[in-house]
Amino acid sequence: MMKKMLYNLKSWWRSLRKFNNNVIKLGVSIFFLGFASWLFSSQSTGFFQVPSDKNTHISPPHVDSLSYQQITDEIPPQEGKCNHFIGDWIPNQGGPLYSNETCSFIDDNQNCLKNGRPDTGYLYWRWNPRGCELPRFDPKRFLELMRNKSWALIGDSISRNHVKSLLCMLSTVDKAIEVEHDEGYKSRRWLFPLYNVSLAVIWSPFLAEASNFEDIVNGVSTSEIELHLDKLDTNWTKLYKSLDYMIFSSGRWFVRSSIYYERNTVLGCHYCPKRNLTELGLDFAYRKVLRNLFDYIVASNHKGTILLRTTAPDHFENGEWDTGGNCKRMEPSGEGEFDLSWLNKILREIELEEFQKASTRASENGVNLKLFDVTPLSLLRPDGHPGPYRFFQPFSKDKNAKIINDCLHWCLPGPIDSWNDLLMEMVING
Repeated sequence: MMKKMLYNLKSWWRSLRKFNNNVIKLGVSIFFLGFASWLFSSQSTGFFQVPSDKNTHISPPHVDSLSYQQITDEIPPQEGKCNHFIGDWIPNQGGPLYSNETCSFIDDNQNCLKNGRPDTGYLYWRWNPRGCELPRFDPKRFLELMRNKSWALIGDSISRNHVKSLLCMLSTVDKAIEVEHDEGYKSRRWLFPLYNVSLAVIWSPFLAEASNFEDIVNGVSTSEIELHLDKLDTNWTKLYKSLDYMIFSSGRWFVRSSIYYERNTVLGCHYCPKRNLTELGLDFAYRKVLRNLFDYIVASNHKGTILLRTTAPDHFENGEWDTGGNCKRMEPSGEGEFDLSWLNKILREIELEEFQKASTRASENGVNLKLFDVTPLSLLRPDGHPGPYRFFQPFSKDKNAKIINDCLHWCLPGPIDSWNDLLMEMVING
């Protein structure tokens, strides 16, 4: 019976700012060709494999980074309301609501404690907004208020990272049961049976229709992605009306070599040196897709709640992923210690600009559209990534082993759990 439920997808699955300088744009493209092919291919064993040309390393062009102060200055003020996204990390002696031993949903490559991470101090901090209180996530109250509701996190592997955090926290009250998944276990749905609350993650790294992006050999894409900028991904659009709450996120996959289509006609590309096509840049494509996403949402007459999650920064130091970059910090950084990287700056600028344009129209149409701005608080947590501990006991055979670090995804439990404190505040009291 359970096997039948797990494979019965039909029942549920049916129901930069554009750069002015073309040289800079080409530099952006070249730099990210290898980076993107490695970083976002899948959660499989090839996820962090080095591209075949290991000797290639091209420095990014100069694009000013953003400090924490500059990031928070960009957040639109909310008259009469506390801004929960501006604050500080403060000690929390209580620690996380769950552990790697009590939660069975944690993916191996984010199970930092099981994999041998020796320090635990990163677990004992909580986000504290300035000028107001942020209650801790209350899983029982959340489930009670969400009874008979459906949730979906729609995006890439960071969305998957986040959904596992939610699953772990909510399962301290009612153990989630997986009821559906796709063939590759990238899109999945769970049910909290005592409350009839549905929680899904929908794999849609571009939010738009794309082909060839699964064509991966040894962690390297064998052809350009074909990305249709004017066609939203049916993986989520076919479910849109049946969902009460949705969190959309994207951005990182746009760094990959892609050919851009509109009305089934080639517009240009992002890093396609062997093709006689116009280089349009990842910023062009990301802005187009977000604009189409918001147009769809604004016109949808949806009566639930829809959130756009902003980009979650990485924290590579002493190099990039392929040049010995690591993340060895063991506590939150102080304001000014880390700046938002130039890629994250580009993605964030587009997100804020397009959201701001859409939010007024959404409000006029009665659509509840919110900005879930995790960038500022996440920037201050360089200590929260798996680093080398995405692998089991990576230094057991050689304490000097050279390990490719993951400084993008988050340990579970870890700082990403605080996203849920904010999420509950937004959807229940916001």
